Amino acid sequence: MKNRITELFGIEYPVIQGGMVWCSGWRLAAAVSEAGGLGLLGAGSMHPETLLEHIRKMKEATRKPWGINLPLMYPEIDTLIDMIIAEGVKIVFTSAGSPKKYTARFNAAGIKVAHVVSSSKFAAKCEEAGVDAVVAEGFEAGGHNGREETTTMVLIPQVRRATTLPLIAAGGIASGEAMLAAEALGAEGVQCGTVFAMSRESSAADAFKDRCASLQEGDTMLCLKKLAPTRMIKNPLYDEIKTAEDNGADAEALRGILGKAASKRGIFEGDLDRGELEIGQVASAVKEIQTAAQIVERMMGEYADARKRILG
Repeated sequence: MKNRITELFGIEYPVIQGGMVWCSGWRLAAAVSEAGGLGLLGAGSMHPETLLEHIRKMKEATRKPWGINLPLMYPEIDTLIDMIIAEGVKIVFTSAGSPKKYTARFNAAGIKVAHVVSSSKFAAKCEEAGVDAVVAEGFEAGGHNGREETTTMVLIPQVRRATTLPLIAAGGIASGEAMLAAEALGAEGVQCGTVFAMSRESSAADAFKDRCASLQEGDTMLCLKKLAPTRMIKNPLYDEIKTAEDNGADAEALRGILGKAASKRGIFEGDLDRGELEIGQVASAVKEIQTAAQIVERMMGEYADARKRILG
């Protein structure tokens, strides 16, 4: 496949692995890149020295294109940006903030920038900011979500009308059929989080992956809207949060229920009861823990079969 996304990033397939906290270390990112997609390190759960270690291991593990997902609200954002530029990283996916402040600096360093949005309004602002591509993420996605709660199928065509930038669809995509559907709506590539979070190379705990593989429809819900809307698996922690929210708990009370490092407890350490288990709705359709290479190969095969079936 060749389109604006593959040409922009120099990859074989327009499949991007989301840069997810506690899942997206160098092993996963390198495996996706080696398989022909674009692997991303998830900087959101890494201290600067940890990210530096993963950057250098990526350089040893693959010569294919790769990048970093960088939440712009990160406390030490300037330190990370200096490091990314100094280490010669070529691709950055930004999220959780406005790209306007940093995009020019990345571009001046020869870095390609994609920014994650949850609305067509923010997509238009990305074009004004000078980013190279937009990731439009529907609220089916796991983890932190946009407040608009717009689904992927509704969001993609509206973002397509709002910007001329290369467009990547995200949220609820774990198959080649979904990839073809996103293309029909105007996307030129897909970003997949959940299916790669559950992969063998993901740094998430095996207990977390196994729990995700057992999910049924409706086993994840969006909550924590007074903090940052977050999709997570229903578990005792979620039940406590929901009860508190139903009773009018404020943001401070919700932070008290979560405690410190709730997502690390759940995803990385595998505490299935008191951890924050962030995953997308599409987890209920993923029943097998595969390698990253198997996931990319399966998706591209499904895409080709679906395209042939529909177009003849």
